[in-house]
Amino acid sequence: MRAAELLYGTAPGRLLLRGLTRPWFSRLGERVMDSRLSALAVPGFIRRHDIDMSGCEKTRFSSFNDFFTRALVPEARPIDPDPAALISPCDGLLSLWPVTAEGRFPVKGVEYTLAELLRDPALAEQFRGGMVWLFRLCPEDYHRYVWPADGDPGPTVSIPGVFHTVQPLEKGQRPVYRENTRQYRTLKTAFCTAVMMEVGALLVGRIVDLPAEGPVKRGQEKGYFAFGGSTVIFITQRGAVVPDSLYPPGGTETPIRQGQRVGRILRN
Repeated sequence: MRAAELLYGTAPGRLLLRGLTRPWFSRLGERVMDSRLSALAVPGFIRRHDIDMSGCEKTRFSSFNDFFTRALVPEARPIDPDPAALISPCDGLLSLWPVTAEGRFPVKGVEYTLAELLRDPALAEQFRGGMVWLFRLCPEDYHRYVWPADGDPGPTVSIPGVFHTVQPLEKGQRPVYRENTRQYRTLKTAFCTAVMMEVGALLVGRIVDLPAEGPVKRGQEKGYFAFGGSTVIFITQRGAVVPDSLYPPGGTETPIRQGQRVGRILRN
């Protein structure tokens, strides 16, 4: 039986989840990954995932998270020079999902409608007919992310990850619904109102956003993920951006690098 099946599908597993989802567990994980001892795991991780370290600002790290949140030299992730290009905010696997009232899309193993993801039905309605640009980062990816367009950001909205145990079903089964920790900011651009969201892991992981009180520029660093897995989501309104043919809507994942063009902006 897989670990997920043990955690979600058995009574002992659900009891264990109650402890794992406590704040102290996340804090413990952060301390371990920030410790000097954790740096011993870095060389093996680099070899196992065949990570190219040539573009890093440094090659010696004080902890695993110091390595995981490593910065690259600007030349390693050039920004597409076309001002009409929407760029990828990060490295990862890009999939596109059209926004409909009941349409669902997967985020780190959990399916959401846009209203559920944002926990704001009124805001979600503004994006009916628009597009969800979902960037799934893998362990070997660069874990810093940038703003994909110029604009004025709104305040940060934080949504903590939770487990919901619902009523028992037949044969004593008790399904568990889970939500990922996530945060987002609206972005007022010249071509539409957009939303940029970062999603962390449910049990471990940390989203570190850099302060941005005024207008931001395309390619400006927005933040980074500490160890624990991560996803970046950019949401655009109907008729604002046309995806390039390399990225067809419907869930197909395509490798992408930070700064590369993913679509053409229609309204300026």
